Amino acid sequence: MQPFQRRNDMILQETWRTGHPTRIHRLSRSTASVTDTPLLVANRTHMTFTIAIDGPAAAGKGTVGRRLAARFGYAHLDTGLLYRATGRRMLEGLDAVEAARSLRRTDLDAPGLRTPEVGQAASRVAAIPDVRQALIDFQRAFASRSGGAVLDGRDIGTVICPEAEVKLYVTATDEVRAGRRHSELVAAGEDITYDEVLQDLRQRDARDSARAAAPLKPAGDAVVLDTSQLTIEQAVAAAIAQVLRVQGG
Repeated sequence: MQPFQRRNDMILQETWRTGHPTRIHRLSRSTASVTDTPLLVANRTHMTFTIAIDGPAAAGKGTVGRRLAARFGYAHLDTGLLYRATGRRMLEGLDAVEAARSLRRTDLDAPGLRTPEVGQAASRVAAIPDVRQALIDFQRAFASRSGGAVLDGRDIGTVICPEAEVKLYVTATDEVRAGRRHSELVAAGEDITYDEVLQDLRQRDARDSARAAAPLKPAGDAVVLDTSQLTIEQAVAAAIAQVLRVQGG
């Protein structure tokens, strides 16, 4: 795990509320007690198995995605970085569609991808059909790789991988998400208030949910995981339980 990811997990662990699940659709209460122990999946490593995770910003889908990938030995892709990197290049003066078509792997490691300004730019470019089309092939190729893949984003279960074996929609209240994101940004040195973060998240939610191309919404067969009152460990345990249920484990 990269240092940035470790830091984010620590920040989230400190800011996520403790308590019991308020809404885990189609998951039993017993899932919160599942332990995060290694799974013997050697017999499945040669197969494709896709876990699609969608949800709004700061709901915890990235953390859940990374933990699931580590738990089952799958590759992980934060697809939001594709749009953030494209948005960042657009802010630098490049046409949005050209930025998406010429995106390089190294662009995903560029500094400043988590700032509110880039987040808003990512939401704007994501509403452009030609940008989304330019990035679809990359995401689908990643999802079909041998050995399993976990992808998190906003349209993975609905557009990118509609046939994914596991679909999760990770969400939380606006206030909880704003608190998490504000803590992340302050820890990273950003000078921003909680109210500004809350407004930014609500604007992104409205734009992402209303866009004509691949709007933000749960897939019809997705399991909805509300993390508002869950710790990281409880949320991850619930997600692991769903994967095991599908795999018959």
